[in-house]
Amino acid sequence: MLRTLIVASASAIAVASVFATPASALTMKECSAKYQDAKKANTLKGQKWNDFRKAQCGDDDASDNDAAAAVADPAPAPAATPAATATGQKPAAAPARAKAAVFPRVVSPKYSEESPGKARLKTCADQYNANKATNANGELKWIEKGGGYWSQCNAKLKS
Repeated sequence: MLRTLIVASASAIAVASVFATPASALTMKECSAKYQDAKKANTLKGQKWNDFRKAQCGDDDASDNDAAAAVADPAPAPAATPAATATGQKPAAAPARAKAAVFPRVVSPKYSEESPGKARLKTCADQYNANKATNANGELKWIEKGGGYWSQCNAKLKS
């Protein structure tokens, strides 16, 4: 009885912590665990993995749909403080948010003779260079710590 209570409490805490984090912060491993928990609790309501992932774990593929739709909503302007308005100073403007990076949807057919890894590399490189002209790389460098354009593009083409 006590063991069941402890397991149920731990599960409730784990589920609560998953729901407390923002959806975009879930890794695939965390999302998979959340899916398995929902599957065991029979709360999927017929959803498959991809549908569940997009609905519950956040899907950053929205930037793939359209380059024009990749522009993020501007942040609301901060309210002027009474001290700033009394001295006649203007409040500092909020920095503009960067556009999301645009990634290719599929490997380019012109690289069909290459190995799969090299074809993904060349396809991503072509898109990265094309994005430079329109500033659509989302301020990502080709390779950077924590995942640059190449890392994210490669992951998207693999899935």
